[in-house]
Amino acid sequence: MRNVIAIARRELGSYFGSFLAYLVIALFLVVNGFFFYLNVTFGQQATIGPVVQTIYTILLLITPILTMRLISEELRSGTVELLLTAPVRDFEVVAGKFLAAMGFVGVMLLLTLAYPAVLFALGSPDWGVVGSAYLGMVLFAGAAVGIGLFASSVTPNQIVAAVLAFVILLVLWVVDGLSSGLGGDIGGVVRELALYTHFSDLTRGLVNSKDIVYFLSLIAFGLYLSTTALEARRWRG
Repeated sequence: MRNVIAIARRELGSYFGSFLAYLVIALFLVVNGFFFYLNVTFGQQATIGPVVQTIYTILLLITPILTMRLISEELRSGTVELLLTAPVRDFEVVAGKFLAAMGFVGVMLLLTLAYPAVLFALGSPDWGVVGSAYLGMVLFAGAAVGIGLFASSVTPNQIVAAVLAFVILLVLWVVDGLSSGLGGDIGGVVRELALYTHFSDLTRGLVNSKDIVYFLSLIAFGLYLSTTALEARRWRG
C-alpha cells in the first residue's frame, strides 16, 4: 500500500505541475457552467440531470487525454524499466497511477458541486437524485480511467493511447443505439454492455446493483489488463 500511495503522489504532482492540467480544469468548468446557465435560465429547471449529462459527455472526451501519458510516457522514456526492476509489484504501479488520475478527476467533480449548490438556492431539487448522479459520475470516471490506463499500457505513443481509449469508450457509448436494431436476446446483451444504459438510471436517482457492478467490473477489467500488459513487458525484458 505504501508503494501505491508513493506512486499516486508522484503522479498527482505531475498532474498539478503541468499547465495543461489547469487548462483542462478551466475548460471543463467553463463548458459545464455554460450549459448549466442555459439550463437554469432558459430551461427553468432546478434539476441536476441535464448538467450531469454534459459532464458525462465531457469526461468521455477528456479522460483519454488525462490518462494517455500515465504509462505511455514511462514506456517512451524507458523509465518503466526502473519501475519494473524496483521492489514494487506491477499492480501497485497500475493502482497508484489509477488513484492519481481519479484524484485529479475527483478535484474536477468536486468543483462542480457549485452547480447543485445553486440549484438548492433556487429551488428544492431531490437530494437523492443529486447523490445518485454524483455516484454515477465517479463510477463512470473510474471506468473511463481504467480503460484509458489500459490503452496507455500498450503503446509508448501518447496520441495512439488517447485515440485507442477514446475509440473503446465511444464504442461502449454508441452500442446502446445499435442494440435497438438488433432486437431479441442479442440486442439485450449488447444493450447491457453500453455505458449509457447504466448511467442513465443513476442520473434519475435510480441506484441499481447491476449498474454499480457494471462500472466496478469495467474498472477491475481495465486494471487487470494494464497489469497484464506490464507483466508481459517484464517477462519480455
